[in-house]
Amino acid sequence: MAGKEKGNMIRVRGAREHNLKDISLDIPRDQLVVFTGVSGSGKSSLAFGTLYAEAQRRYLESVSPYARRLFNQMSVPEVDSIDGLPPAVALQQQRGGASTRSSVGSVTTLSNLLRMLYSRAGDYPKGQSIIYAEGFSANTPQGACPECHGLGSVFEVSEKTMVPDPTLTIRERAVASWPLAWQGQNQRDILVSMGYNVDIPWRDLPKKDRDWILFTEETPTVPVYPGLSPEETARAIKNKKTPDYMGTFIGAKPYVLKTFSSSQSELMKKRVSKYMVSAPCPLCLGKRLRKESLSVSFDGKDIAVLSRLSLTELSTIFRKYARSEKGQQSEKQIVTQRICMDILSRIEVMLELGLGYLSLERTTPTLSPGELQRLRLATQVHSNLFGVIYVLDEPSAGLHPADTKALLGILDRLKNAGNSIFVVEHEVEVIRHADWIVDVGPGAGEKGGHILYSGPLKGLKQAERSVTARFLFNDIKPVINPPRKATGQLRISGAGRHNLKNIDVDFPIGVLTCVTGISGSGKSSLVSQVLVNLVADGLGQKLDTETEPVSAAPELKTTAPVEGKISGGLEQITRLVVVDQRPIGRTPRSNLATYTGLFDQVRKRFADTALARKRRYDAGRFSFNVAKGRCPHCQGEGFVMVELLFLPSVYSPCPTCNGSRYNPETLEVTYKDKNIAQVLEMTVEQACDFFDEDPAVYRALDIVREVGLGYLRLGQAATELSGGEAQRIKLATELQKSQKGSSLYVLDEPTTGLHPSDVERLLAQLNKLADAGNTVVVVEHDMQVIAQSDWIIDIGPEAGEKGGRIVYSGSVDGLINCKESKTAPFLAAYLKKYAKIRS
Repeated sequence: MAGKEKGNMIRVRGAREHNLKDISLDIPRDQLVVFTGVSGSGKSSLAFGTLYAEAQRRYLESVSPYARRLFNQMSVPEVDSIDGLPPAVALQQQRGGASTRSSVGSVTTLSNLLRMLYSRAGDYPKGQSIIYAEGFSANTPQGACPECHGLGSVFEVSEKTMVPDPTLTIRERAVASWPLAWQGQNQRDILVSMGYNVDIPWRDLPKKDRDWILFTEETPTVPVYPGLSPEETARAIKNKKTPDYMGTFIGAKPYVLKTFSSSQSELMKKRVSKYMVSAPCPLCLGKRLRKESLSVSFDGKDIAVLSRLSLTELSTIFRKYARSEKGQQSEKQIVTQRICMDILSRIEVMLELGLGYLSLERTTPTLSPGELQRLRLATQVHSNLFGVIYVLDEPSAGLHPADTKALLGILDRLKNAGNSIFVVEHEVEVIRHADWIVDVGPGAGEKGGHILYSGPLKGLKQAERSVTARFLFNDIKPVINPPRKATGQLRISGAGRHNLKNIDVDFPIGVLTCVTGISGSGKSSLVSQVLVNLVADGLGQKLDTETEPVSAAPELKTTAPVEGKISGGLEQITRLVVVDQRPIGRTPRSNLATYTGLFDQVRKRFADTALARKRRYDAGRFSFNVAKGRCPHCQGEGFVMVELLFLPSVYSPCPTCNGSRYNPETLEVTYKDKNIAQVLEMTVEQACDFFDEDPAVYRALDIVREVGLGYLRLGQAATELSGGEAQRIKLATELQKSQKGSSLYVLDEPTTGLHPSDVERLLAQLNKLADAGNTVVVVEHDMQVIAQSDWIIDIGPEAGEKGGRIVYSGSVDGLINCKESKTAPFLAAYLKKYAKIRS
């Protein structure tokens, strides 16, 4: 390599972050570099945990300690040295915050430009004074509707929601919204002291009394005599008998609102939210702004109407105004043209990335991680930074192959502007487009962490241990089996949601169905919302939303119910299982072993040892959530928080238990020479060997390994898992259950984060479910999955308003000839390589 080229390299020496095996390599700057390898091989540890973390750390070293505490700091990466490292910008896949005030418009800064446009170039009613830009924001006092405070909706807590059964008495808990247990009993005892009749049906109480109990803002404090009858209580008060305590009353509605707005417990918020109904604000009609701000128009529309249009529709509007007019222009015309040109150029990048179906007011919690990452990418194209590294985490996630080409164009544009693009990717087309490949592996976890190849694409073919090379150069041919025959049809009529317009669709029962279509065509609306909700209602099954935090903002609750009905086939389904990418827990106490139920079996093995029986330790002793067995210092967390002046708090291993989570007595008990903490430190792969003679434990571990998660540690905290990993843990948990053959499994993009070799393993598990007679419905873009499905439902043909129709429904072979389908040409090209093995 010439000296000049050598100077343009980033030189990494001795990287040991996570599972990296003391690796050293040179990576070129100003190139598109793709990091590949099987899931869990160490790609992200190198790209994000080492290169990006070190670039960020060096930047923060230049910032004052006082300012540094405002940043979320990464830990110092395990690496000897990195030379030639420019500043870095990370565009990781992460969900938007739970705040519904964060939107497409705010993430891309388009909302700021739009507010400026309305302020400076809007059409004002005669006589109205100018409104500054912040007056068009629902998040400021100047712009927010005074009735709903800029939320667009108001909470209604009514007698009907709080007292669902008026035939009950107060003593029988007619006021359902009051707390359970002692707190609720306390309110009822206070009412007895105040002379209210708690033993007649609620509906027989005078309306004046009912209204006061539910809605009063008064909080009287009265003597309380628990256990006494109303008559005895009245006598005790009359005789001024010393009460057990003085109790303070709180009205049922004030209790609900106070708990929802100020409780630290998600569980409490969830409970009281059942008694609150969200309705559009009567003053702004859901538009969130003051009437003065809504009276200003542009292109004949107020700012709320414009924010609800798709980006595609907005581009048409702004294109008219962005054109330069000949001759003398007024100040207003110049401002209009300049701002519209800026808005249009930003929108066009988003259209290129296949996001034209989004609107500016679409809230970030409703976006997929892939959509959010592409929005940030579009914003970066406009930042015109030079000489930085952009580190991206699977930017093709959630993208139809038709949109991947546009993504590559955007990455090239950033590279050509003088930046380095580092991408962690599994998508074959992105890997083929790279200037430089860094292949990490060969396996996952402990079996990974080595650099198998670093160089231009063509040289990868010679890397013998590379699994990626075998897929890239067509050495691996998947076996495509003949399709299974459906045993019936689950029919949905009049489906409506987002861009779905009253469509009828049949899902074949007992087979693997793949729902395809370009990004934003309506796939997830049909499957994850319409199908899931209608089937859950039909079966009387409650959807599991336990891991979702309750937002303090009501918009999450105002989404319209799904439309449609099941018109046949439900009698063949007995259970619905949604295997989604939501976390399996929100705290480090939840982990792979506890979620799958595996930990219960392991704890029993320890409780059955001779020493445990001698000491009378039960299985609970070996749980880090139970006081008797865990370390008293860190309470089973394994780490303690250290407060640092002017710097962010850091977590370090507990000095008492050295991070083991348990007290010394518990750790003295061993099973096959290992204590419970050592077992939790094992990877699934290692645990399979350790428990190979224990059928119950081995089977559970083997299923987790078969879905491609052999590299995870048993005690790996739920908070450290990606969405794809959480989804596969849920799938493994389901696969452990005995199959009755009448369940409906729904998975939305399960191949996210998976190397092609892991996609094969996932497919094998999905096929097992279908072979057992279950119905499996998968939303996917991955050609491996589409080609091996029994049935295809293609939605489109375009995104947003131009989508939402059934373009095709039938076998894989039939889709290839569907001229309207955007998926067909890509599937045809894929099958052409493998046509000879189709049965």
